[in-house]
Amino acid sequence: MRKLRFAAALALALLPLPAQAGETLVAVAANFTAAAKEIGASFTAKTGHGVKFSFGSTGKLYTQISQGAPFEAFLAADDKRPAKAEKEGFGVPGSSFTYAVGKLVLWSKTPGLVDAKGAVLKTGKFNKVAIANPAAAPYGAAAVAAMQAMGVYDALKPKIVEGNNISQAHQFAATGAAELGFVAGSQVALTPEGSRWMVPDALYSPIYQDAVLLTKGAKNPAATAFLDYLRGPEAAEVLAKYGYGARK
Repeated sequence: MRKLRFAAALALALLPLPAQAGETLVAVAANFTAAAKEIGASFTAKTGHGVKFSFGSTGKLYTQISQGAPFEAFLAADDKRPAKAEKEGFGVPGSSFTYAVGKLVLWSKTPGLVDAKGAVLKTGKFNKVAIANPAAAPYGAAAVAAMQAMGVYDALKPKIVEGNNISQAHQFAATGAAELGFVAGSQVALTPEGSRWMVPDALYSPIYQDAVLLTKGAKNPAATAFLDYLRGPEAAEVLAKYGYGARK
């Protein structure tokens, strides 16, 4: 009987163990908040790996990365910081890729305030327009570029209120603290309320949003698996749902 028990225990010990599920910490640009949470949930359901996100402006997240923050992957709102991460030794060389192309939208919670051509910016019949900090947030820089291209930036400067990131700029517009807001298309893609103008691509440089595997995550299978998943068909469906484009 003892021999049988020993043999059974030995057989169990020799069975191949299932792959251990891991967890990764990912820094994510604020515009991608809703999409990242949805992708993260489906990633965990499919792979068993956990993923935690830290959201903020691309510039501030990069500063944290350069100061030793424990992030293992970085989903930026531009393609400059991921390239910089690789160059400065914070990112794994050759690991960056464009996961989404962002769209800039002028939005108001007030129906009819924003017209189909954005002419409201030229009338100036509003008190405040919200943008993200252009020094730290690519969507903020795009908003400034669009206003400059339209020739209204100097006139509107006194009316501009800056959020720390695109989430705060959207919050200003959503609460009425600013009648208008330059926001990410993803933030209002599922919101039929209010009025909006999809800012033409010609008025600002393309918002290529790149991801990069950080050196802290190079040996973590959960980090590499998440970035692989971000390139896949399930993530692509979520990206399309939130109005993101693909790099051509």
